[in-house]
Amino acid sequence: MHPFHYRAGQLYVDDCLVSEIVERYGTPCYVYSELYLRERYHAFAHALGEQTLTCYAVKANSNLHLLRRLAQWGAGFDIVSAGELARVLRAGGDPKKIVFSGVGKSRDEIHAALDAGIFCLNVESAAELERIAEVATKMGLRAPVALRVNPDVDPGTHKYIATGLKESKFGIPIAAAEALYRRAAEWPSIAFIGVAAHIGSQLIDLQPLGAAARRLRDLYERLRDSGITLRHIDCGGGVGIRYHEENAPSPADYAAVLDTALAGLQVRRVVELGRSLVGNAGALLTTVEYWKKNEGKHFCVVDAAMNDLLRPSLYGAWHEFLPLRQSDAPLRDCDIVGPVCESGDFLAKNRPLPAIAAGESLAILGAGAYGFAMSSQYNSRPRAAEILVQGAEIRCIRRRETLADLLGPEEDCLVD
Repeated sequence: MHPFHYRAGQLYVDDCLVSEIVERYGTPCYVYSELYLRERYHAFAHALGEQTLTCYAVKANSNLHLLRRLAQWGAGFDIVSAGELARVLRAGGDPKKIVFSGVGKSRDEIHAALDAGIFCLNVESAAELERIAEVATKMGLRAPVALRVNPDVDPGTHKYIATGLKESKFGIPIAAAEALYRRAAEWPSIAFIGVAAHIGSQLIDLQPLGAAARRLRDLYERLRDSGITLRHIDCGGGVGIRYHEENAPSPADYAAVLDTALAGLQVRRVVELGRSLVGNAGALLTTVEYWKKNEGKHFCVVDAAMNDLLRPSLYGAWHEFLPLRQSDAPLRDCDIVGPVCESGDFLAKNRPLPAIAAGESLAILGAGAYGFAMSSQYNSRPRAAEILVQGAEIRCIRRRETLADLLGPEEDCLVD
């Protein structure tokens, strides 16, 4: 489920004592298990088979060191910005394994993607397709594209991460996609190579994924029968993980759903997995600053905050908390909150927690995805360090920001 476990009452990640990370690098900080990430990637790649390009969704966690490891293991990459493109290329990712998604690609981003020679641009509107054609014409290229269709499938997840419903900003309505393929099929600067969909994130029930894949198959076959032959079907990702009591699907479960939906179809597959690879590989480490009580309500005030881990405030997300030392102290229901000056700055609500002393630390599990990647400098708080554990070896892969890092871009422009 995750790589964090107790030995003789002390919390470890793989073979590394977590308290040693705290002593060396302080808190708040993120820690990731390379072993867990590697095992998860290879489990999915093996289950999906050689016919599938297994892409990592960079938005989940974009640390260069993790991207480099994934590139070395053979992963492709799903990106949504020029910044993520630059990160993947810097990490050694193969441009021919990069899919560029997202609803708002600028001309500069399209130019950068085509210049790098990426595998595919996933197009999310007719206007974007026209822009890509314009940029590609000026560059003297044919742009490899797939239309990202909106299959209007309810993924049964949080409304902020449901992307396949007709009211979502993502994708082209599936009913309109066939006409757009036909209209642009002869454009000299556009090469249609695929069709794509992504219906949402943290999907525990895989039936909606199967339904979306079947709708992609139907569209693929209609296009093929009309003379438009595509080379791949991109089924997106969104496979959920266990945070609390979820019964998360396995790589084999996911592969079986796609195999059933696409059975007998000789076409390359593409998937875009993020959270399911890196989510439980990581934890956010934090230290208790104070305990306080207001009218019978207990608060555990820690040094991590919503700027470090936004998911609880944004989605009401649940994360497990583990003390670094097992405690037999009585449990106390409390809100675990940070120092940020917002009522929405909480990491857990009404959570039973041992009454550990101020100065003791906690690990917040399931923070490998959408943790550091969504962090900010709100309240002028420098962002946390990131640490990679390789067996018993501890390595800093992003140093903690300093006040100089925070102030520098403004001081350069400061006028007395």
